[in-house]
This record gives sequence, C-alpha cells and structure tokens, in this order.
Amino acid sequence: MLRILLGVNLMAAAAALVMSTGVADWLQQYIGLAAWVQPVLLLSLCLLALIGPLLSRLPVWPGRGIIVALASLLAALFADIWQLLGLDFAAPSDPLKSALLAACAAIALLTYFDLRMRAFSPAIAEARLQALTARIRPHFLFNSLNAVLSLIRADPHRAETALEELAELFRVLMRDPRNLLPLADEIALCRQYLDLEKLRLGDRLHVKWKLIDVPQTMRVPPLMLQPLLENAVYHGIEPISEGGTIRLRLMRRGNELHIDMSNPCTSDPADKEGGKSSGHQMALANIRERLALYYDLEARLETRLQPLHNGQHEFRVHILLPCRSEDL
Repeated sequence: MLRILLGVNLMAAAAALVMSTGVADWLQQYIGLAAWVQPVLLLSLCLLALIGPLLSRLPVWPGRGIIVALASLLAALFADIWQLLGLDFAAPSDPLKSALLAACAAIALLTYFDLRMRAFSPAIAEARLQALTARIRPHFLFNSLNAVLSLIRADPHRAETALEELAELFRVLMRDPRNLLPLADEIALCRQYLDLEKLRLGDRLHVKWKLIDVPQTMRVPPLMLQPLLENAVYHGIEPISEGGTIRLRLMRRGNELHIDMSNPCTSDPADKEGGKSSGHQMALANIRERLALYYDLEARLETRLQPLHNGQHEFRVHILLPCRSEDL
C-alpha cells in the first residue's frame, strides 16, 4: 500500500510538471490533480482490501482486469462528482479522460509489481537466503568450538556435555534456511549458545530474559536472534573486564511481535574499522536483508547507542515482526 500511495502521487507530480509552465504553476497543477487523485486512490485501496480474498482466488489476468476496471470506474465517478459540485480546480474533470488516466496508472503499478515479483522469484530468494545463512554459520561454529576447547583440560566432563550441546546446534544449523521455524526453537537455540559462551566467560556473562504473551508456535526466520546475541557477547561483554548483562524482552502487541535486546559496550561499534566492527555491521546488515526477503516492509530492525553514566554505552536492537495467522 505504501508503494501504491507513493507511486500514484509521483505520477501525479510528474503529470503536473509536464502540464505546468513554471514552479508556481506546477504546485497549483499538482494541488488540482491531488484533489482528484487522493479520494480515488484511498477508496480504491479500501475496496481492494475488502475484496482481496476474492481476488486471490481468481486467475491472474481476470484479477488484474478487475483492478483496472475498478480504478477506472471510481475515477469516472469522482470526475462526475467534481462537475456536479462545480470544482474547476479538480483536474481532470472529463469522466472518460479520468477513467483512461486511472486505468493507465493501475496498469503501470501492476506492471511494476509483476516485475518486482519476478526479480524476487523463489529461486533467487532461496539462493540469497542460503548464501546469507552460510555467512553466519562458520563464525558461530568457530566461537562455539573455542568455548568447548577451553574446557577440555579444566573440566573434561563439562566439555563432553558441551560437545553434545554443540552437536545439537549442528543439527539445527543443518536445517533448510528457507523454512521458518517455531519461535520456541529459536529461543532454545539461543539459550544453548549462551550456555556455551558462559563456559568461556563464566560470571562475566549474565543474561536476563523477559517473555510477555509470546506466541511460542509463531514461525520466524532461522538464526535471527543468535547472531545478535553473538554480537552482544563478542563486541559488548567480552571487551569489558567486569563483564555485563544482556537483556532480552519479547512481547506481543496485537499483530506485532516486538523483540528488544540490549548489552553494554565500551564504545560505538560503528566508530571502529575492520575486524570486530566489520563483523558487527555485516551481521546486522545480514539480518536486515533476510528479514526483507521474508517479510518485505512488514518487518524492521533498528539499532541505537545510548551513553551510560559510567562512561560506557548501551547498544540496543529492536526488531518488529508481523504475527501472521498462517505462521501461528
């Protein structure tokens, strides 16, 4: 819907620019077009939202034909209304011309969405998801193995248990990255990873979980939270001699799942170059791209750095995911 709103208004602005003789005239022309475009556009979106389930059952071309016809009829209807009200500023006022312009705009947008769908075809999306997930696995497994190796001499029995946990993590990582997994499984994977890191860091690492009305069966992308926790340990807790606490809060609000994570850090990771900084930014960019592939504009990942009174900083990550009925 956001793309439709922006696309139609950009078309109106371009049409006003072609019709105008100057900047001041362009603004006047655009206001006249907008007065006609906005009611048609908003009513069209409302009707399409209502008949969306019906359109989804139809073949592609009949469904597109209905959308074009609906836009044309509404445009002609509003043109008649403007004529009856005597609003000369609303252009165009001719019903046939209005219907043709609306049909052209609808066809242009349908063509754009068709091209976009082809660009993000399943084969391409699957290949990108596999490549993005493959970038995470080596770093994750390398750190986990180091945690186990540090225990072999000091505590062989605990090292054996840790290897069993690592084998379980290997099994999870071998899953197809294209398939969503229950949120409960992702949380369990994170807890196992944190247990391994606690073997290495001991009392320096503390984790506080807070789950509020969390749908455990909700399906989410694999390895969504674990790389963020790895960043928090590697870039936040490990460089601080006294350690710190990682806080995670998962809360459902209506049809949205909010995930908040925070950890202390000595400075802004973005201020550093190379090494840890590049890995930190790559992981965030990786997760953003995977969320875009799964959810498009419905999901987002935001980060923020907040200074603390003790000279340190707190790095915060906020993820918003849609709670879709088919994923619950």
